[in-house]
Amino acid sequence: MKRTILTLVSLALILVFAGSLLAAEKGNSRKGKYTFRKGCRDCHVEGGKAQEMSPANKTQAQWDTVFAKDKYKEFPCKAEWDKLTPEDISDIYAYMYEHAFDSPSPAKCK
Repeated sequence: MKRTILTLVSLALILVFAGSLLAAEKGNSRKGKYTFRKGCRDCHVEGGKAQEMSPANKTQAQWDTVFAKDKYKEFPCKAEWDKLTPEDISDIYAYMYEHAFDSPSPAKCK
C-alpha cells in the first residue's frame, strides 16, 4: 500500500514538473504583447510600412505554422526579427497564439 501511494505521489510530482517545463518553453504572452507593440507595431498599423497585423489576423493553427517553421524569418522585416532574442520570439508567439482569431480570448484592439 505504501509503495502504491509513493508511486502515485512521485508520478504526480513528475507531471507537475513536466508541465512547468512546457509552460516555460511556451513564452510569456504579456511580455510578447509588450515586445510586439514596442518593436513591430510602428510598421504593422494602418498606413504603416508593413501590412496591418494583430493576433486576430490569423487562427491559432496559422500562428503555429508561422512560428513552428520559422516562416517569420522570410518576412521583409527579417532584420527586425534578427534583433530579437529567442525568448522574445517565444513571447511574441505566445501573445499571437493566445489572442488569435479563434482563441478563447481574441485580440479586440488594434
